[in-house]
Amino acid sequence: MIEQNIIAIAKACNGVIINRGNIETVNEISTDTRTLKKGNLFVPLMGENFDGHIFIGEAIKKGASAILVQEDRKGNIIDADGVNIIQVEDTLKALTQIARYYKNLFDIPFIGITGSVGKTTAKDLIAGVLSGKYNVHKNIGNLNNEIGLPITLFNLEHHHDISVLEMGMSSYGEILNLVNVVHPNIAIITNIGVSHIKYFGSKGNIMKAKMEITANLKNGDYLLVNGDDEYLKNIDRKDRGYNIIFYGLSSHNDFYPIDVKNLGAGGSSFTMDVGGKLARFKIKQLGLHNVYSGLAAIWIATGYGMTPEEIQNGLNNFELSGMRLEVINKNNIKIIDDTYNASPDSMKAAIDVLESVEAGRKIAVLGNMFELGNFSEKGHKEVGEYLADKKIDLLVTVGEMAYWISSEAEKKGFKKESIFAVSTNEDAINILRRNVRDDDAVLIKGSRGMIMEEIVNFLQEGS
Repeated sequence: MIEQNIIAIAKACNGVIINRGNIETVNEISTDTRTLKKGNLFVPLMGENFDGHIFIGEAIKKGASAILVQEDRKGNIIDADGVNIIQVEDTLKALTQIARYYKNLFDIPFIGITGSVGKTTAKDLIAGVLSGKYNVHKNIGNLNNEIGLPITLFNLEHHHDISVLEMGMSSYGEILNLVNVVHPNIAIITNIGVSHIKYFGSKGNIMKAKMEITANLKNGDYLLVNGDDEYLKNIDRKDRGYNIIFYGLSSHNDFYPIDVKNLGAGGSSFTMDVGGKLARFKIKQLGLHNVYSGLAAIWIATGYGMTPEEIQNGLNNFELSGMRLEVINKNNIKIIDDTYNASPDSMKAAIDVLESVEAGRKIAVLGNMFELGNFSEKGHKEVGEYLADKKIDLLVTVGEMAYWISSEAEKKGFKKESIFAVSTNEDAINILRRNVRDDDAVLIKGSRGMIMEEIVNFLQEGS
């Protein structure tokens, strides 16, 4: 973060300085005293089950130069001599306002990305490609919500040329709040799936919430959407006030590849028309679904004047965030770690990856998918039906809801003797201990709450 004056910070969040400190600036903004450093501004956030104001004393001891405080929580301030205290109406709202002020110090392009599945991959890939020529700022991991995005923006520095920002949501208005901070010049929607459908009721409602990313687009700005998606392909270009680009694998899109080849563990390759000339590109990450993110990245990079050689250099050097179809070669087996999260669409994509890798046998370990609401049974059964048609040798399901996957797979023809339905990760580990052998490929995937990295750790340790 570029050092900021206390007065400017207070003005940005409509705060009142009720105690003047010895230091007139802040060098970073922190919401967690465990990582807070000397000279930081501490922002105590509040939630249903926590109140960051109880840590104000700890922040002062650790050398915070300034503290935000909500008016109704001033009683938590003890021995604040030498520390700037800024009183605000709401600390989360103030964090957002300061982030908007700080973002506006930078006259660079901002790219905003949302979607039900694949937005982190798209963010990583687009930032990676642009890094072939530019200094790129992006979210670390998935810091993409009303707290994570502002914290991400405070990492902007003078050397950055472009910012690529992932935007997540679980309710109406969340994307809108984020774009009101960022005001992206290019917005991207990767797809419309069923993630968080329990909060919205239908994919149509999810589509409406995702479209909030377009709220501040103006003439000359762009919306990039997956034109192969059943919902996004129907967006009307008329009277939008901004440009819409459809990308995808099908030729009805504005931007699409030619001669796509699935290289298995080697990724994918395809040809694109770039500026009237054909160029061949290779994406090393597994799965044809990554081609979609690659198309968006290539379109954006071309618009910012990058050559095919520079684009390919970016594709060669970028890395995905962890636990997302990460292939680990250990103990004579291939471990495909996709444990970060799960939805029906991402489950199917991961199964495709497992089927494509070279291995003696292919084992799918699939856990519960959460936040599907009334769609839960249908979503899990869809995965089971999908898997039944694939060349998978063993299926292990973990959890009560994941049982729908195994039961539907069996119903659709998957061999009963090759199915193991268990309740816990420990049970799954015991199954794998008895069944995994050299040259196997094992996919592990489930929702974050399943903590299925426990299974990955077992396979890596070879216990």
